[in-house]
Amino acid sequence: MTSAPEPSAGDEDGGGLRGALSGLTTRGRSFLAAGVAAAVCAYVLGQPDLLRVGLLLAVLPLVAVTVLFRTRYRVAGSRRLSPGRVPAGSESRVYLRVDNVSKLPTGLLMLQDRVPYVLGPRPRFVLDRVEAGGRREVSYRVRSDLRGRYPLGPLQLRLSDPFGMCELTRAFSAHDTLTVVPRVEALPAVRIAGDASGFGDGRHRSLALAGEDDVIPRGYRTGDDLRRVHWRSTARYGELMVRREEQPQRSGCTVLLDTRRGAHRGAGPDSPFEWAVSGAASVAMHLLEQGFSVRLLTDCGSAVPGPEGSGGDSSAAAGLLLETLAVVETSEEESFSRAYDVLRGGSEGLLVAFLGSLDDEQAAVVARMRARTGSAVAFVLDDAAWARESRPAGRGSFRHRQQLLREAGWTVLAVSPGDTLPELWHRADGQRTSEGAPVGGLTGSGA
Repeated sequence: MTSAPEPSAGDEDGGGLRGALSGLTTRGRSFLAAGVAAAVCAYVLGQPDLLRVGLLLAVLPLVAVTVLFRTRYRVAGSRRLSPGRVPAGSESRVYLRVDNVSKLPTGLLMLQDRVPYVLGPRPRFVLDRVEAGGRREVSYRVRSDLRGRYPLGPLQLRLSDPFGMCELTRAFSAHDTLTVVPRVEALPAVRIAGDASGFGDGRHRSLALAGEDDVIPRGYRTGDDLRRVHWRSTARYGELMVRREEQPQRSGCTVLLDTRRGAHRGAGPDSPFEWAVSGAASVAMHLLEQGFSVRLLTDCGSAVPGPEGSGGDSSAAAGLLLETLAVVETSEEESFSRAYDVLRGGSEGLLVAFLGSLDDEQAAVVARMRARTGSAVAFVLDDAAWARESRPAGRGSFRHRQQLLREAGWTVLAVSPGDTLPELWHRADGQRTSEGAPVGGLTGSGA
């Protein structure tokens, strides 16, 4: 991403000569005050030589302000991020470029970029004289352990005259945004996602031609077999139409993320909620790579569609999912009723849920979700373990709710601090096999 140079942008102090005068340094103000005092004394004492000195002292900072004011609009700045989207805990490098678009060399420049505190200290650079038509490039690194979208800018340039009489701040209005997405862990290729991928040998196919009355034609393309021309549709639409070939049907998966504020304890990069967000991102990216159509669903009922909602482009779907998970926050919802209504509206394939603390009522709602899916896996965060509490009664309730989900057909895994998703992902496959899963594993039905 690049910030377009804006040579005509005003300075922070409000623009105009009055704003330029406010940029006088202590030295410049001292010279101006000394000049005025000398001129007054020369007038009172009748000393013309002292008057000349006073005028020289007073005019020098004013000349510096005028020169700096006239040249400050002839400096352009730009910013570029590489990359503009990074996982949490990774670094991105920001490149700054200053172009002197005037015919005169600049004086000493101080370059400063505004960054949020979470990305690190505010970067400052001192640039020596930039020749006419010349440029200078500097760079700095930013890093955040917290996901989110962080604004960078505006870029500020402090101009100074050779005598140090005046300093003016030149601010550009353009901003850039650094997106910090959740960490994505590589998952093992186990049968939890099916023996094959979403487009493997076991894939489902839908015939476009189910009969003479059910044909779904498309426009003729160069190279199509003329034996596939559908003359009835050609006559109807007035252009050459052909029968569609068999269309592969992608296996579907829904990733359910529990964002209820009361279901998660703590905050920060090591909190259970951040573990769940990272887990949802990892599972979504893994299944997209396997050829699945992935949808992200939250307890609020909001859903981010898979590749079909992104023009069939898996990479675009991956970007959309990561961008959504980068800014997802806890919600005020207390139940899964909205998510259940969304799942009830269609036949789902594989359902992978990342759940926080559950009471008996919400555990029953989640259990009923299993009826609309082909297979279901739940990663349930053990809130007592994350809070490092020892509550025997609470532990019994936690096991009871796990058993309730298992009886409904869920594959349930308790998540404690220190557990890694790849290990749990592999354990889910083994648990499902030991419970008598089909030979095909946890495959998803047609999306």
